[in-house]
Amino acid sequence: MSILDNKITVPKPVQGTPDATGKLDDLLALMARLRADCPWDRKQTNHSLIPYAIEEAYELGEAVQSDDDEDIKGELGDVLLQVIFHCQMYAEQGRFDMSDVITTLQEKLVRRHPHVFEAETLKDDAAVKIRWDEIKAEEQQAREARGKSKRRLDNVKAGSALMQAQNVQKQASTLGFDWDGVTGAVEKLDEEIAELKHELTDKSIVEIKANIREVEKELGDCMFALVNVARKLNLDAEAATLTCVHKFKSRFGYIEEQLALSGKRLEDSDITEMDALWEAAKQHERSS
Repeated sequence: MSILDNKITVPKPVQGTPDATGKLDDLLALMARLRADCPWDRKQTNHSLIPYAIEEAYELGEAVQSDDDEDIKGELGDVLLQVIFHCQMYAEQGRFDMSDVITTLQEKLVRRHPHVFEAETLKDDAAVKIRWDEIKAEEQQAREARGKSKRRLDNVKAGSALMQAQNVQKQASTLGFDWDGVTGAVEKLDEEIAELKHELTDKSIVEIKANIREVEKELGDCMFALVNVARKLNLDAEAATLTCVHKFKSRFGYIEEQLALSGKRLEDSDITEMDALWEAAKQHERSS
């Protein structure tokens, strides 16, 4: 746009086969070309891209943990792709463009760092965090003054479904909406599992598929209730799930390795053989 002249700039598609120049304007022109000529890119919407944005953020986290420069560069690029993809579509809608996003970020960074750009003095990072939160609260008050009021649970930060579930429950607990101990949470979990079983038991696959949205709701209720049990035990549901994912990948890797030693692929095996190797993987874990 920009915000100053109220003019939104929709990037013009690059012509021919572009070179990798490392310049933002060239990247925006490349994205415009993809939106114009790639059927998949052209089909996307801001809402359809949400799962990809979340996935790329997690993959960036894994790359940073691996400390591999090539992986990190690739994943940072994938995150940047989500930014320019969204900006391209919002510019096409006449709402705002990349310049607006950058301007908004610059203003926010200056506003939230008065100890850097103004006379304020903060002695350490803890003081900086406190001041940051105060400024965010002031920004929220300004939003409410513009009619953008939030309800209490709207303050929960975005994150994975498990993270949001646990944070929502924590916030509700501070407002008095909670059981005293873990027993109530476990009983609620049993209740939700029973409701899910009711939707699945003695039903054909055709009947289940015909009622799949209700099944999805009941499954979500079970997962939400299970997160609540984790919270009551002071466990992190996200960390617990990631531990399980790592364990599953490790055991399945063991199955693949053992099959390879006998000259077989996963595709050459069956569930009986793989299940036996799964149990062997568990024994291997205990002995190592």
